[in-house]
Amino acid sequence: MQEAILLLALLGAMSGGEAQHLILLPATGTVAENSPPGTLVHKFSVKLSASLSPVIPGFPLIINSNPLTEAFRVNWLTGTDFEVVTTGMEQLDFETGPNIFDLHIYVKDEVGVTDLQILTVQVTDVNEPPQFQGNLAEGLQLYIVEGANPGFIYKVEAFDPEDTGQNIPLSYFLVSPSKNFRMSANGTLFSTTELDFEAGPSSFHLIVEVRDSGGLRASTAIQVNIVNLNDEAPHFTSPTRVYTILEELSPGTIVANITAEDPDEEGLPSHLLYSITTVSKYFMINQLTGAIQVAQRIDRDAGELRQNPAISLEVLVKDRPYGGQENRIQITFTVEDINDNPATCQRFTFSMMVPERTANGTLLLDLNNFCFDDDSEAPNNRFNFTTPSGVGSGGRFSQDPAGSGKIVLIGDLDYENPSNLAAGNKYMVIIQVQDVGAPHYKNNIYIYILTSPENEFPIIFDRPSYVFSVSERRPARTRVGQVRAADKDLPQSSLVYSISTGGASLQYPNVFWINPKTGELQLITKVDYETTPVYILRIQATNSEDTSSVTVTVNILEENDEKPICTPNSYFLALPVDLKVGTNIQNFKLTCTDLDSSPRSFRYSIGAGNINNHFTFSPNAGSNVTRLLLMSRFDYAGGLDKIWDYKLLVYVTDDNLLSGRKKAEALVETGTVTLSIKVIPHPTTVITTTPRPRVTYQVLRKNVYSPSAWYVPFVITLGSILLLGLLVSLVILLAKAIHRHCSSKTGKNKKALTKKGEMKNAKREVVVETIQMNTVFDGEATDPVTGKIYEFNSKTGARKWKDPLTQMPKRKESGPRGAAPCTVASREGMRPLRSASWEEDELSGNTRAEVASLGSRNKSGKPGTPKNRNPAFMNSASPKPHPRK
Repeated sequence: MQEAILLLALLGAMSGGEAQHLILLPATGTVAENSPPGTLVHKFSVKLSASLSPVIPGFPLIINSNPLTEAFRVNWLTGTDFEVVTTGMEQLDFETGPNIFDLHIYVKDEVGVTDLQILTVQVTDVNEPPQFQGNLAEGLQLYIVEGANPGFIYKVEAFDPEDTGQNIPLSYFLVSPSKNFRMSANGTLFSTTELDFEAGPSSFHLIVEVRDSGGLRASTAIQVNIVNLNDEAPHFTSPTRVYTILEELSPGTIVANITAEDPDEEGLPSHLLYSITTVSKYFMINQLTGAIQVAQRIDRDAGELRQNPAISLEVLVKDRPYGGQENRIQITFTVEDINDNPATCQRFTFSMMVPERTANGTLLLDLNNFCFDDDSEAPNNRFNFTTPSGVGSGGRFSQDPAGSGKIVLIGDLDYENPSNLAAGNKYMVIIQVQDVGAPHYKNNIYIYILTSPENEFPIIFDRPSYVFSVSERRPARTRVGQVRAADKDLPQSSLVYSISTGGASLQYPNVFWINPKTGELQLITKVDYETTPVYILRIQATNSEDTSSVTVTVNILEENDEKPICTPNSYFLALPVDLKVGTNIQNFKLTCTDLDSSPRSFRYSIGAGNINNHFTFSPNAGSNVTRLLLMSRFDYAGGLDKIWDYKLLVYVTDDNLLSGRKKAEALVETGTVTLSIKVIPHPTTVITTTPRPRVTYQVLRKNVYSPSAWYVPFVITLGSILLLGLLVSLVILLAKAIHRHCSSKTGKNKKALTKKGEMKNAKREVVVETIQMNTVFDGEATDPVTGKIYEFNSKTGARKWKDPLTQMPKRKESGPRGAAPCTVASREGMRPLRSASWEEDELSGNTRAEVASLGSRNKSGKPGTPKNRNPAFMNSASPKPHPRK
């Protein structure tokens, strides 16, 4: 900002004599502290440039101030005259704020000519009155407990804005002097008397004024309130202690008003709190007014009030919810009985059955056993009964004595009596039970009397016995007849019919069935005259009280219902093709019987199968025995006959003795016999047969995948994966087994070749093998390499050291004792260390052997390599095999 001001000043200087400039600036102005907005600080004008270009609107203006402030602004007056005034945006305070402001006023015309000048504003001090701060500025509320000793109450403090160091004392005093208070010059307020809230007044209004050394003053109001102490107990003012109330008052009814006063609150609204200290479910009290109200129904006739109608309460009054002063009073409520319960009964509807032959004067019902009045005192708990009334009850029922509630029978209850039947043998007696005392509550009692019938008459069938007839051809469920019985007793109860005895046959235990409701007799199965022609039944009718029975005879009517039965019923016959006509075929004969027809009633006929009528029966009627005859010759050569196997269906009918008209009306039975006949041809006879047509069935099967069979490829894929995994695991296990049992020990015992110069420090490497020997060694020899003696078998070539423990030097063992390594693989220029028999002896024995593996050098003195090692050193691990003899 400073650079901008310098730039503007430089531009103004460069404009020379033609530049516009501010007149009466720079200058110094003054303004009083706490001046209101718009207060004039300084006036100045603008001299235009040579071009007379007017000032741009909004200029001149204050572009900067030191210190920064917004308390001033430039106002336009007329033409080129302007003034600086206060804005009121900041309070100008001589004591607390800056006292001098440098205002940088900048002006610019329309052609860009500018000028910048400084106005120095000095804030002048003004004497201000003292001020009260905080709550004192708006008025103060002070509280003093009544009865407090006279003395210090409060210290009032004010400040003088001109006295920043607070060195000049201020003077305090009460504007309106009071006999109860005084104030010292330093602003301390004292009470001069003991203050009493009840004696009054309860508050004091004081005006406190403060003055400075210049005589300026300020005032404030102080309200001194006297706090009332709870130092006196309230006392009851209601005189009544015993109240008499009626029962059954509505909940909320006020039955008593308990009042009390608190001397501490005299002349003010009461703040006493009332409560009932004794447990009572019947009453509640308004804790503010003391009104006692009914809390719930008060029934003088129930519970403890029936024995003791007095209810005692203790009322507590206190002047505050917790602590404070309190007082107690005992009051009693006496509950009076009213006739609020009508005479009632355990039940108001009675139903009873009275036998029809009950004697007159019989006590039917005593209502006193069921009715009562719950009122606790007489006459409220007394009642009586009115005269009985009701449809059909007149002349039949009454009270004896009157009003006693004892109902007795005085009329006839015969169930079959027409007058009683007209009433339905049902009677209703209406009687009222009512209170003796007012308001004479009543309740209706309804007594329903039903006459119970008695069994006076027996069950009688409409006939002394029954005879029915039925044809033996009738099917099951055929109606045979009907029996009927009746009972004159009313009401008529339904009769149940049953067959007590009879009605059995050899085949069936029950041939007849009777409808239990209607008495209709029916067949259960077909009857047979030939077996049992007559049935004698005993049928009984029963109701809930009585039983009667009657004899029923059923005659079976004979009918032609039996079919002829022939022996044999089926048969196979064979006859030669050239059998003579009239010959009894194989002496075959039929013997027929019929249980309901005579032997002469049979008639024989051949139905289907008798092609060209070659067969007949003789006799064909009038006899129960007949024979099969050949009626005509067979003609196969002429082509008349073509079949060789005959199946005859023979009909045997029992209508031979009936005339033509009677046959149409009579019952005819027919039996059947099946005959199979084979015609045996001559040996030279050619039997022509008709070939059966062949039917060829071609079944086309097509494998079509169904989306519903998704599980098939899934199961196949899963099984293949599992099988493949199992196969891989087996291969891995097999490889491990081979590697474990046949691993070469050479690699484990192999040492790196020694370099030149290290030959002297090289140690011999010893391989120790344990060999079990079972072979008999019959020879000895000396090993040319080691010079040791070994034994050998001349036949097998097996060898062993003679005494390895004494002859072999102590050497490093290459493996644990008793180990049996596999044969070391042969290298170039080496042989296997043991033969097959040696290995066999090694597995069966425990003898230990040592084989020295010695390093070798070639002729040039260099360490030997696998290619140039001496074979003698390579084979020094074991004795040379002895040649076999």
